[in-house]
Amino acid sequence: MPKPAKVKIRVSTQPVVVMEAEVARKIRQHARTSMKAEVCGVLIGNSDHERMTVEACIAGINAAQGGAHVTFTQDTWEHIYKIKDKEYPDHKIVGWYHSHPGFGVFLSEHDLFIQQNFFSNPQQVAWVYDPHTDEEGCFGWIGGNIEKLAAIRVGYSQDVEITGTAAHEFEEDDDAALDSMVRADRTQRPPEPVWMKWTIQILGYLAVILFGVVSGFMLRNWQLAPVVESYQQIMEHPLDACRVLLQPYMSVAPQQNELVAPSQVPQQASPQPPQQKAPATKGNNGKQ
Repeated sequence: MPKPAKVKIRVSTQPVVVMEAEVARKIRQHARTSMKAEVCGVLIGNSDHERMTVEACIAGINAAQGGAHVTFTQDTWEHIYKIKDKEYPDHKIVGWYHSHPGFGVFLSEHDLFIQQNFFSNPQQVAWVYDPHTDEEGCFGWIGGNIEKLAAIRVGYSQDVEITGTAAHEFEEDDDAALDSMVRADRTQRPPEPVWMKWTIQILGYLAVILFGVVSGFMLRNWQLAPVVESYQQIMEHPLDACRVLLQPYMSVAPQQNELVAPSQVPQQASPQPPQQKAPATKGNNGKQ
């Protein structure tokens, strides 16, 4: 197994959040199951100084859902700790996630209350995902305040080394580290201008028309090529062309190789009918 690439990350006071790609996929899948009401869950992983790694997530079953809020109930916490103790005994809860279906990425007053009372550890974060726009973001503790983190990492397991306190400088030692995606304050992209859409469509139509004209011109030249070639041969050799045209009206003499007109060909005499002989007559002394 090849040694994983090392990525050096310099941070200031913001925590470095590294989330497994599979965890992000499960969070998005859970959020898409409810496109009108919020869903929630907790993040499982480990933390070390200013670095926090999210390695798994547990969905919040039996949470109190609302159109614009979600609440962890007693049954939800019992389910979460039951799964954690069974499947992740050596890990801890490093934060929580919830969806904002159609609301965008931010923390409401209710979300801030949950973060301050249930996830108050400086190394615990809040992950927000909007299944309508696929926009997502991460919020954490910075200097005692809850703020949106400027940069997070979503990818597969890699060794991450914190080298100093400079501000958000990423330095990759291996090209394999490019497999992980670095998202810097992901925001919704502005819509494409209308004039650009019309320009692209018009250019596409013009390209199709031009292709049709060129194809038709080439096809017509290909069909007329034999006619043009015959015309050139006639202009270059007119006598040969005349002989070819007069060939049906000429015939070949039986013993000569010269062409003769039909009037000069000797005609055979028509056979004469046989003459009948007169009956023989007898002498005067004979009988008629």
